[in-house]
Amino acid sequence: MLQELSIRHFAIIDSLALSFERGLTVLTGETGAGKSIIIDALQLLTGGRGSGEFVRHGEKKAEIEGMFTIHSEHPCAHVCREFGIDVDEETIILRREISAAGKSVCRVNGKMVTLSILREIGARLMDIHGQHEHQELMNAGSHIRLLDDFGGSAVLGARAQYGEVYERYAHLQAEIRRLSENDQHLAHRLDLIQFQLNEIEKAALVPGEEEKLEAERQQLANFEKLYGALSEAYNALSGEGRALDWLGVGVNGLESAAEIHEEYKALHESAANSFYVLEDTVRDVSSLLDTLEFNPERLNEIQSRLNEISQLKRKYGSTIGEILQYGESIAGEIDQLTHRDTHVNRLQKELAEVEVLVQKEGEKLSSLRREAAMKLEEAIHRELKELYMEKTVFKVHVLNESGQFKRDGMDQVEFYMTTNPGEPLKPLVKIASGGEMSRVMLAMKTIFSRHQGITSIIFDEVDTGVSGRVAQAIGEKIYKIAIHSQVMCISHLPQVAAMADTHLYIQKNLEGERTSTSVTPLDEEEKAAEIGRMISGVEMTDLTKKHAKELLALSAKLKQSAV
Repeated sequence: MLQELSIRHFAIIDSLALSFERGLTVLTGETGAGKSIIIDALQLLTGGRGSGEFVRHGEKKAEIEGMFTIHSEHPCAHVCREFGIDVDEETIILRREISAAGKSVCRVNGKMVTLSILREIGARLMDIHGQHEHQELMNAGSHIRLLDDFGGSAVLGARAQYGEVYERYAHLQAEIRRLSENDQHLAHRLDLIQFQLNEIEKAALVPGEEEKLEAERQQLANFEKLYGALSEAYNALSGEGRALDWLGVGVNGLESAAEIHEEYKALHESAANSFYVLEDTVRDVSSLLDTLEFNPERLNEIQSRLNEISQLKRKYGSTIGEILQYGESIAGEIDQLTHRDTHVNRLQKELAEVEVLVQKEGEKLSSLRREAAMKLEEAIHRELKELYMEKTVFKVHVLNESGQFKRDGMDQVEFYMTTNPGEPLKPLVKIASGGEMSRVMLAMKTIFSRHQGITSIIFDEVDTGVSGRVAQAIGEKIYKIAIHSQVMCISHLPQVAAMADTHLYIQKNLEGERTSTSVTPLDEEEKAAEIGRMISGVEMTDLTKKHAKELLALSAKLKQSAV
């Protein structure tokens, strides 16, 4: 759920901090007070398109930040981990900044992300439904997933099994297509990779070779400096009156002291050990000086070999290991292309076997979907009846296209309905009436909200075009959705406002010469006064207050019975 929302310098909002609770939160206020601006901010926070026009006049940037709480197995947590975003204590913080120049910066739990990643995460946290937005319920392409989600573990499990077999089927098809391309193209490909393989094999690369050559090149290229340094060290350490000679004198002195008293024995041993170590070092330096010689021909050989390796790295991989790995892969491809008829026959035989499995798993998935479709139709009809649309017919079309394998099965799924008896069923997107659309969407959302795992659902004036008993039914329906999901609703209907667990009043204020929006949580008395205003308009009478309190009392009973 959305716990905290912070908005700064956004449109007419200067600074706003809101805390949200579970259940149903209703936002009301006069037209133009800024209710929809808060929804705009939430849309941007979850990946909506933004521009510099959203930044409050005179400010450099707008800032929107929201804190969400989720459970550890929420789909959003898995998506975050896929993108390397830490999810600690089951909390996700989204942040969006938009500059006056239109530049956008997005962060999730402090990590900067692209807008597409923010949108992917935001879609799993919040579902925003506007008065004219169809969202995924009105998108035929998403109906198959909604049906699968409704079908639960049985359908989702069958879909996963089908997906595993389908991936193998699709891979085999791609391999056969690749090996069945026109002869001229394949001949060109074979010539190219044969040349590449010959070049790699001729180079006779050895893992670790480049590092050894580089070390040897470094030594030869700095021969004079190295020889001078070793000579200087040797001369300083060895010879009469040099470091090793004086250290020997010191060892002899400490040895004499140790013979007098055991207290100096440890000092003598330490000095003697240092003498022997330094003596070994002097011998090693002398040996290196005897063997060290400058070989310009070897330096040229090394440089030439390193250049050859560098050329191969530019073509086939960033390391010798990657080059050799690429060589192995094209060697296998050469074998396939050279004996492609044999390989195609083998792949076609394997494809025929896998096709039987795909068909079997697809039919199983399709059967489960048809069962789920019937249950979904019954559930939607129950919900529509409660919204006084008992004559509406809702139908889930599951068209099985046997042998037409797709990633999500062999089915095409689309929701159809008709709101008028005697009229033919039409796709859901063809429903014209705004009031009918609102009720259909609420009926479907009541069903699907239990299966989608969305943290928060927002309804932006979806109750437009309805009144009376239908308005009351919509209020009850929205409340039922809020039992399973956090719901925020902008409404002008008193029947909806009366069902609120939390009521926020939004108003526009004039401070000096600037306009700003403020949000005030209402207590019970204030809530009754606001509902009274929604019933009567500007003038508030005793009768209006009485009606408002009666509506609140009725709503309290309805809420109690709905739980």
